[in-house]
Amino acid sequence: MESSHYGGAHYPSALVDWAGHHSGGVKRLLDKNSGQPNKQLLRTNLLSRLEDWANQLPSGASTVPRVVLLVGGPGNGKTEAIESTILWLDKSLGCDGKLVDKLSQSFHPSSGLAVPRRVTVDAGKLASSDSSLSLEIVQDASATAGHEGDSASLLLIKELSSLIGKSHSSAYLCCVNRGVLDDALIHAIDNNLNEARTLLEGITQAVSLAHDAPSCWPLKGFPSVAVWPMDAESLLVEPDDGSDAPADILIGQATTTELWPAKGSCPAGDRCPFCASQAILSRPEHKAALLRTLRWYELASGKRWSFRDLFSLTSYLLAGHHPAVSTSTGSLRQATPCEWAANLVLLEQKASSITKPGKQYLTAPFYLATSGYQHALFHQWDKGVASSLGTDLKELGLDKDLGLEESRTLLGLKHFLSERNGHYLPATIAPLLEGIVETLDPAFASPDSEVAVSARSTILLGDLDMRFSRSLSGGIEFIRKYQVLSPNELEVLKRLSLADTRLSDPIVRRKKPAAASRVQHILRDFACRLVRRSICTRTAAVADAPILQAFQQVVEDDDKHRHLYEVVRQVKDLLNTGQEFEVSLTTTFGQPLPPRQRQATLVVQQSPVRTFPQDTAGRPRPPICYLKVGKGNSAQPVPLTYDLFKAVKELERGLSPAALPRTVVALLDTAKARLSGPIVRDKDLLEDAKMRIGADGTVVGLSWNGFVAAKENGL
Repeated sequence: MESSHYGGAHYPSALVDWAGHHSGGVKRLLDKNSGQPNKQLLRTNLLSRLEDWANQLPSGASTVPRVVLLVGGPGNGKTEAIESTILWLDKSLGCDGKLVDKLSQSFHPSSGLAVPRRVTVDAGKLASSDSSLSLEIVQDASATAGHEGDSASLLLIKELSSLIGKSHSSAYLCCVNRGVLDDALIHAIDNNLNEARTLLEGITQAVSLAHDAPSCWPLKGFPSVAVWPMDAESLLVEPDDGSDAPADILIGQATTTELWPAKGSCPAGDRCPFCASQAILSRPEHKAALLRTLRWYELASGKRWSFRDLFSLTSYLLAGHHPAVSTSTGSLRQATPCEWAANLVLLEQKASSITKPGKQYLTAPFYLATSGYQHALFHQWDKGVASSLGTDLKELGLDKDLGLEESRTLLGLKHFLSERNGHYLPATIAPLLEGIVETLDPAFASPDSEVAVSARSTILLGDLDMRFSRSLSGGIEFIRKYQVLSPNELEVLKRLSLADTRLSDPIVRRKKPAAASRVQHILRDFACRLVRRSICTRTAAVADAPILQAFQQVVEDDDKHRHLYEVVRQVKDLLNTGQEFEVSLTTTFGQPLPPRQRQATLVVQQSPVRTFPQDTAGRPRPPICYLKVGKGNSAQPVPLTYDLFKAVKELERGLSPAALPRTVVALLDTAKARLSGPIVRDKDLLEDAKMRIGADGTVVGLSWNGFVAAKENGL
């Protein structure tokens, strides 16, 4: 890609390569020209453990693990972890770079040769002092180069089996994804490899997110083995050593002022949306709000941002995603973000002098306004609106009169919304961005939310909505005085306001008043969403922000009992019927209940709900909390998902239990079913139980001389 620099600037053009589908998103072991485009190590808790391990390994102590497995999928930083460990080992052994050079030769074979699956080096011979350490590294356990006759899962079993119980003069470092790990366990079970099965079951349990998952480092029952689930820890949470979160460092590097065009040097001037985004995110409070929004999406969706995701997201938010352009020689090249913005500004200016401007001229103002990071993050608009808008413009006769500025604005909006119905996001982050809009869109934030628009001023979103619903000119006048919107946003709002005024003209309205009202509704909704997203993203005033903030406290704070008191009470009320717990005796889980007269229900005392403390020794921070439901043998763990937590908070505000989301109902039904099995076999609980039969109030219970059937009120 040709790179243009303005006033010595490196960004935003260099940010294009940060995306996962460009060179910046792929890391090759011991290759300085690949991987992290920011060229700085982003520390995590795992890297701290690996550094300690590399420093302790030369001592030969029996307490130091000899086998280290890094478990996770692509983009989670496994290769970076391996490379960092090699550098730390080289330093701790005093190899003076010889270990790095030796491994680099092995991992970069001659042209035409495949990278071997396993590289073995006598690290002791390269050390400055006498040492006997043989180092084996498997960069990717799914590879089979050099062992084409065996499957990756079988090779993993052979390697682990040969290492367990081996002398402390060897070390094994391996990156493995969960698929290969599962295949290896299946192979061990099918072929009665009991020792390998026991080890692989321990590894699989340790890297899971179960409430009772055992220690990872060292692996419970195998002190010579350490494993780590790389996809369990959040990159948006500060590591245990108190350093900044990796995502915080990354966004900070991408918005470093010295690497961006100096004021006045960008070809798009003050109309460049990317330089405007950098100016906003270089302020600590706005950067913190973006990081908080990304963290909340992790908590709400259960999907964790990987390193590759964050690099791709940063690239998209600050450099956009643009097609290649033709050069003067006819070849294609990738336009720099600033050039792309400057071209849109030029198209916008030329549009007024062209009799029949094309789509690219009409949509230019809208793309400039929606290329800021706030609108790139929350990018979706109502589907189907473009079709409805086009039909109404035809009815009003405004689709052909391109001599009017208002008609051009309306057609530009229609074309822009139509193009947004297609595939326009980078495939590497499209699912995550779509999920963010569906979950956190500020357009659906509570009207009662108070949003800061300056250091001293705040507004209620309800006041903003009210003004935009009446007229665009009133809404613009209300928000303009705070000087919080960009020139691009103000330009689009001004054009939409003129169109809104035109649609109020009796000459236009009397033709098709209903169509004119529908178009005005679309304009005002679009404008209000644009403003909401612009100002709310800066302060993380997203949909359900108070609930998300409370849920984050529950997940991340050590004192969970204080935060979970109300949650425990509400879940107990949802699982129980008053002071009783009911078990259906006529259906199994998932089946509909029979008619009331044919039902038989076991009624026992209320099932308690408590917090479930989790053991974090030798493990990553748990990304989810659990509640303990029931007691004794019938006790069951229930995951406190965001959906359940949100439902509890909404119940506190008056939501009817009948309106609970299906996911929450399914979770509660599953918990009830899991409780029911042990309950019907628990003699202690059955002593005070009773059976309710039919619809006439008949119950069967224990009396001094055996079982007695009576009416409900008679017992």
